[in-house]
Amino acid sequence: MRSHTGLRALVAPGYPLLLLCLLAATRPDPAEGDPTDPTFTSLPVREEMMAKYSNLSLKSCNISVTEKSNVSVEENVILEKPSHVELKCVYTATKDLNSMNVTWKKDDEPLETTDGFNTTKMGNTLTSQYRFIVFNSKQLGKYSCVFGEKELRGTFNIHVPKAHGKKKSLIAYVGDSTVLKCVCQDCLPLNWTWYMGNETAQVPIDAHSNEKYIINGSHANETRLKIKHLLEEDGGSYWCRATFQLGESEERNELVVLSFLVPLKPFLAILAEVILLVALILLCEVYTHKKKNDPDAGKEFEQIEQLKSDDSNGIENNVPRYRKTDSADQ
Repeated sequence: MRSHTGLRALVAPGYPLLLLCLLAATRPDPAEGDPTDPTFTSLPVREEMMAKYSNLSLKSCNISVTEKSNVSVEENVILEKPSHVELKCVYTATKDLNSMNVTWKKDDEPLETTDGFNTTKMGNTLTSQYRFIVFNSKQLGKYSCVFGEKELRGTFNIHVPKAHGKKKSLIAYVGDSTVLKCVCQDCLPLNWTWYMGNETAQVPIDAHSNEKYIINGSHANETRLKIKHLLEEDGGSYWCRATFQLGESEERNELVVLSFLVPLKPFLAILAEVILLVALILLCEVYTHKKKNDPDAGKEFEQIEQLKSDDSNGIENNVPRYRKTDSADQ
């Protein structure tokens, strides 16, 4: 009964104005931010984010740019997990820097000015600093500080560690086994995955369901793929992929599988040339030996040639004599 009496008291004449004032006072102010707006972050959520990233390591890199720099100065920044990143560009000139301005770009797209930017001028040196948190793969890329109208720039390439394989093609033979290896220097990937490349896509290699493949590694920063009972069809491209918290890195290995006839072809060609040369030498030896052992055959040949020569000379001498006899008879 008392509750009903109180409600009647609020709606009684003279109280509607008070009720409206109470409703207006409890309505949220749009200027303070709408909790349903995705850009609005409440204080507990903001504190949770700060606590989450407060223990991240700091990665700091510097680049020096001068007015004589004709090409972009570049620096690699390697990250395998979320970190605080501090990029600093120091520009040195011989003239006044009051009119010099600096802009920051990511992948050639201008970055919005935030509290992470800090630019100071001292004498003929201009220092620009950009500090932010990298917590996903979308924030990887090229960050550039661009100075003045000439767009003199320094570029920071932020990426995950790279996996390294064998640069030259690995050659093996049919029926043998071979091992492909990938290593990531000074890093610890969360996972390694192997793929076999064909003309259109990369096919994952499942070592658990196929006894032909064995995947292992003696250390966390390396992986080995063993392929047994090789066939010519096993030749091609093999990719190892290292997975990190901020992204992935992969490297290609080339495998060439040859049959045993392939290395024998040059040997067989050389052997054929040797046999031909030996046969020619033997024929010459046989002919020379036969000629030495049968000197009469050589003499008979010379006598026959001499007789042929004499006969031809005799015929030529008789023809003019017949002509002289005929003239004398006349």
